[in-house]
Amino acid sequence: MKTLLVSACLLGCPCRYDGKSVPNEKVLALREKYHLVPVCPEQLGGLPTPREPSERVGSRVKTKSGADFTQQFEAGAAETLYIAQTLGAEGAILKAYSPSCGKGTIYDGTFSHTKIPGSGVTARLLLENGIAVYTEDETDQLPSPDAEE
Repeated sequence: MKTLLVSACLLGCPCRYDGKSVPNEKVLALREKYHLVPVCPEQLGGLPTPREPSERVGSRVKTKSGADFTQQFEAGAAETLYIAQTLGAEGAILKAYSPSCGKGTIYDGTFSHTKIPGSGVTARLLLENGIAVYTEDETDQLPSPDAEE
């Protein structure tokens, strides 16, 4: 069975910045075909739950009040990459638009819900290391779990 890392919030774990989860039925249904491993890069980087909302501001990650959490986000990304490599994960399904997990589109750093092209710290690191990343809206793009390597 192929292994996928999954943003823990998508599996129902209350680890988001607001202490809530966003369980996604399409992602949850994948447990029938894949071995799903929950990860929360922000918690892996040492941040508490709940925590102040953060967004990417250029190459930095800052909270709404201006605190710089770049180091914690980078540490969580590195831990997530380590887990993926250790388990031989085929890919990752990460929370869209997140400053950690967003792929291709993220919030712009103004906390106004404005989206811009870009990827979160973890998504970028995984992609740079050859690990496929999908958002919860791209589960239909996953390779068949039965496909040969």
